[in-house]
Amino acid sequence: MNKKGIYVIQLNTLAAQPGLVHGIFTRRGGASLPPFDSLNVGLSTGDEVAHVRENRRRIAHYLGFERSLYLHQVHGRDVAVIKQDNSDPTVFDAPLVADGAVTNIPGLLLVIQVADCQAVILYDPVKKVVANLHSGWRGSVQNISGRGVEVMTEQFGCDPANIRAGIGPSLGPCCAEFIHYKTELPMWLLKYWRGDRHFDFWECTRDQLMEKGLWPAHIETAGICTRCHPERFFSHRHERPTGRFAVAAGLAG
Repeated sequence: MNKKGIYVIQLNTLAAQPGLVHGIFTRRGGASLPPFDSLNVGLSTGDEVAHVRENRRRIAHYLGFERSLYLHQVHGRDVAVIKQDNSDPTVFDAPLVADGAVTNIPGLLLVIQVADCQAVILYDPVKKVVANLHSGWRGSVQNISGRGVEVMTEQFGCDPANIRAGIGPSLGPCCAEFIHYKTELPMWLLKYWRGDRHFDFWECTRDQLMEKGLWPAHIETAGICTRCHPERFFSHRHERPTGRFAVAAGLAG
């Protein structure tokens, strides 16, 4: 989709779900100057704060939301739970330190910031619950995708068989090279070794979701490598410094 210079990708599995709004935003259509050109949503990148806030405003407006939740992402496995009965009025005043968020609140947009890591959107159309997760290689090692499913089942009573999942553009097996993989990665990840020190983290995430009960037909991978497409997406592997593009999901208000 293209509107006012902003280009957004949607995944068919998620787009087919009534009540769910989502968008994978490319780096185009923002206010930031090089090397953060132009729709950078990362406040910790070195970009001008005013530009980042304007970019975040444009993203929310594009999807029709007034409230957005951005996390302070730390490559962990903590998932913040934002429930409809949460009475704390300050919950959105300061960034939550977490790498995922789950909510049943309509009108709240959950946004993950990425530049080679995966954003994993989960949606239960029965319970009307949405999650958005940030999974780099450290997140894959800690299985934050599986943790997101656990939180949905524990906190909202979701059935994994009902959950739909979308894995956004990220570092593909073509470019996910780990020179020091013998010391950086656990041995079980060798299952996803694709030769010449490259790994398939897309397949890893699919397996982690299926291990928690998701049906294979309910999982869609964008299959777009960010490093191979720096004209469309920010990529930490391609250039430094760089910005962060947004992957957003929320329940229609």
